[in-house]
Amino acid sequence: MKKHFALIGHPVAHSISPFIHQRLFELSKISAEYKLLDISPSEMSFYLPELKKLDGYNVTIPYKEKIIFFIDNLCSKSALYGCVNTVKNTDSSYGYNTDSYGFLQALNLKKIALNGNITILGCGGAARVFCFEAALAGCKVTLAVRQQSLVHATQLKSDVEKATRQTICVVSTDNIPSNTDLLINATPVGMYPNDEQIPISAHKLKNCKAIFDAVYNPVETLLIKTAKSNGSRVASGLPMLVFQAVQAHKIWTNSTFEKNDIQQLIEDANKVLRKFR
Repeated sequence: MKKHFALIGHPVAHSISPFIHQRLFELSKISAEYKLLDISPSEMSFYLPELKKLDGYNVTIPYKEKIIFFIDNLCSKSALYGCVNTVKNTDSSYGYNTDSYGFLQALNLKKIALNGNITILGCGGAARVFCFEAALAGCKVTLAVRQQSLVHATQLKSDVEKATRQTICVVSTDNIPSNTDLLINATPVGMYPNDEQIPISAHKLKNCKAIFDAVYNPVETLLIKTAKSNGSRVASGLPMLVFQAVQAHKIWTNSTFEKNDIQQLIEDANKVLRKFR
């Protein structure tokens, strides 16, 4: 019997998730459909019956935190983060977070360690995952945000400190630490079609030993290009996107994949992204 999955968010037209998930279903020899559901905030309650009919779905901006109110159960990490990006439906709905797995695998792929002084740009859903993972790894974490995001960042600081007993610093993006071992961009700044933008001034990057940019389109953002020119180690968001999808398939269908197949999928997904531009 054919299974049915989707990505929900707003907007989602730019997403290459259908390409990634259909390839994974083909590799696991599972008959399934994966579609995009662009749901405006005012329409969420209208779509809930349709979401319950799906075998599972992924969640992106702006629903990673809001979706928690509409599902029955949370895994331990999604409950800790207060953030869900994958839902499995059986008799009940179960919320998971596979972004953490994708993030750690993307760093591992480029042999970038999650330790030392970590600076995270942003305080949204992705930043929550990065902040919790860095704190749990015993890192010294700084959240760098714009003035209008200070209240949200302070709440994230409180959430992480309460759960991990690690101290989190909050600063403006103009005052990022000068001794950053890993800078993480958890904002959409630099994403196509605004790929001429960079989330912090170029001269501040010279003090960052490694960069992870959660933006995946383009794969080489201006942030990554600038960091590479400085000799910093870099990791892009595309492997994270693929690895989090791999983990979602393990949750949905208990599927596993060969390392070479995943590497090929990352390369092919990059080619698909180029067609969007």
